[in-house]
Amino acid sequence: FIAASPVAIALALGIALLVNSDLRGAAVYRSIVFLSYPLMTVAVGIIWRWMYDERGGIINFALRESGLIAKPIPFLQSFEWALPSVIVAEVWQVLGFYMIIVLTGLQSIPQHLYEAASIDGAPRWAQFWRITLPMLKPSLFLCMVVGILNSFTSFDLVYIMTNGGPGHATELLITYIYKAGFGQTKFDYAAALTVVQFALLLGLTYLANRATGGNAGSLERR
Repeated sequence: FIAASPVAIALALGIALLVNSDLRGAAVYRSIVFLSYPLMTVAVGIIWRWMYDERGGIINFALRESGLIAKPIPFLQSFEWALPSVIVAEVWQVLGFYMIIVLTGLQSIPQHLYEAASIDGAPRWAQFWRITLPMLKPSLFLCMVVGILNSFTSFDLVYIMTNGGPGHATELLITYIYKAGFGQTKFDYAAALTVVQFALLLGLTYLANRATGGNAGSLERR
């Protein structure tokens, strides 16, 4: 499930670069991309569960009408398709949030760096690799840490869409703890796993604080 973070960050970076340029209607595109984030995760899970539905889902309908498939794909009932399907829903939900973080980082980069690079004859791709990416490291790292935190706590999305199935294909630590505690009444085992999860989240939160405080500040001072 952590694989959703690099995909979402890469997409957010591309979209942020587009809306930060002179693209016509950039504000409209930015608003459209961000619309998914304020939605409740339960609502997102219900929407995507309907879209993936084997009988009446819009995705299977579009694939059949375009001639790409002959019979419906059981996205959420198939061991092979379940995890990628949930990852797509997760990426769609967090994409707008990551885009705002990356866009804020882009807009904080001093323009005189690009002007100096242009005067020196540096092409656009060199400016991206030598200026944009290094200056965006705190923002990208923050997105990665937030994504890792979400991978431990995205209980509602997984619970609504697949309940950890089929065959534990989409099982997360948080859903496993819930089932162990409330499904199997192994409260001591679930409590021990909760402590482990808390320790992991505490360490990752510390890294997030370093990313937003120490690392970002050091770049600005440079």
